[in-house]
Amino acid sequence: MPTALAILVGAQLIGEILSRLLHLPLPGPVVGMFLLAVALVIRGGGEDGAAAGPLADTAHALVANMGLLFVPAGVGVVTEMGVVQKEWLPLLAGMVVSTALSLVVTGLVMQRLSRAQPPATPSEEAKL
Repeated sequence: MPTALAILVGAQLIGEILSRLLHLPLPGPVVGMFLLAVALVIRGGGEDGAAAGPLADTAHALVANMGLLFVPAGVGVVTEMGVVQKEWLPLLAGMVVSTALSLVVTGLVMQRLSRAQPPATPSEEAKL
């Protein structure tokens, strides 16, 4: 687990460095996780990949405790409650618009992906 955690933190660090050096409009952790995903695809880190075991175990442990990872963000919102009370309308509008946009984009991507694949036959559905 320590090695896998070091890989995750290292990917985040590399992403942060690249994001700042290249003035990317993306946060460093997003760039780092993208680079980690690319590295796993190239290396073959799927279900049977060498890095999948420890890395997958660590990722599952982090996801299982994800609620704890939101505590600092929640505390930050509570400490800035005055700003939230003053700017509630733009915040609400941003949340509504971003949620609607996410739903539309997800629906469009799903439609396009489902058109790209032929319909499953009953024998293929039985395998699932």
